[in-house]
Amino acid sequence: MRVEHYIAELLYRYNCVVVPDFGAFLANTFSARIDSKENTLYPPSKTLSFNQSLIHNDGLLVSHMANTKKLPYDALLEQVLQETKHWKEKLENGESLFLEGIGKLWMGKEQKILFTPENTINYLASSFGLSAFPMTTISRETLKEEVQVLEERVPFLITPEKRSTPGLRPFLKYAAILLLALSTGISGYQLFQQQQKRKQVVAEEAQQQVSRYLQEATFFESSPLELPALQLEISKRATYPRHHIIAGAYRIRENADKKIALLKKQGYQARYLGTNSYGLHQVAYATLYDRKEALQFLRQIKRTVSQDAWMLSERKK
Repeated sequence: MRVEHYIAELLYRYNCVVVPDFGAFLANTFSARIDSKENTLYPPSKTLSFNQSLIHNDGLLVSHMANTKKLPYDALLEQVLQETKHWKEKLENGESLFLEGIGKLWMGKEQKILFTPENTINYLASSFGLSAFPMTTISRETLKEEVQVLEERVPFLITPEKRSTPGLRPFLKYAAILLLALSTGISGYQLFQQQQKRKQVVAEEAQQQVSRYLQEATFFESSPLELPALQLEISKRATYPRHHIIAGAYRIRENADKKIALLKKQGYQARYLGTNSYGLHQVAYATLYDRKEALQFLRQIKRTVSQDAWMLSERKK
């Protein structure tokens, strides 16, 4: 029976594992350390020791073996006692006892059991089984000499004389800034031109509408004061921002369409606003161009329909 195998398993979780009628293996936790003489880094670990005075069975080892082997507790306890009896006889005869993964035991003076742990296994679970590893000493002078040798072998385009040429880097920096300013200015000018063209188109459409009303008015015997008032909605919509009263945002477009159909059935001028920055499909109760009217409509929705409604305002063009 390989009792040491089950002892090693328990040492990962417990700091004391008692072997009935033999002794206890103790685990002490140590922080990470550096051995400057050996140039070795030791990670956090557990160091094992042995105490032959702790022989009272606490049930931990035998219970673990019984659960693993699916055997009765009493039967496993009898097997463990037989194994420990064999261990003690071997030590009393002057032989060494090697437990794999744990360490070496032998009988010293005055019938005292001595123990040397096996340091190849790290029983500290938080260190994930890390073991000691050597460190390489860095010699800065050696690296400096190697860099100088490499600099002598590289092409002439990046020799120290070329790298020390003054004025090149500042010139490139200012050239990049100038190029960025020119591109920003051109983009801004193009945007201004587009806005001017848009205003011109709106003005022409408004003028055409005025002319059409005047032409129709010449066929009636009414005074010019009786002409209907013109409603230039085109100009208003082109220059004023829109205010959307949001009814909800949905992950699936089909759900958004269902919400729109329901709101239209209830009498709202619902519409689909597309997706937001989170990829959600937005639905609005209505879209208004007057901010005061939009706020009044939002208060009405919050008071009578849903407290979750909110207003999304577009920036003024």
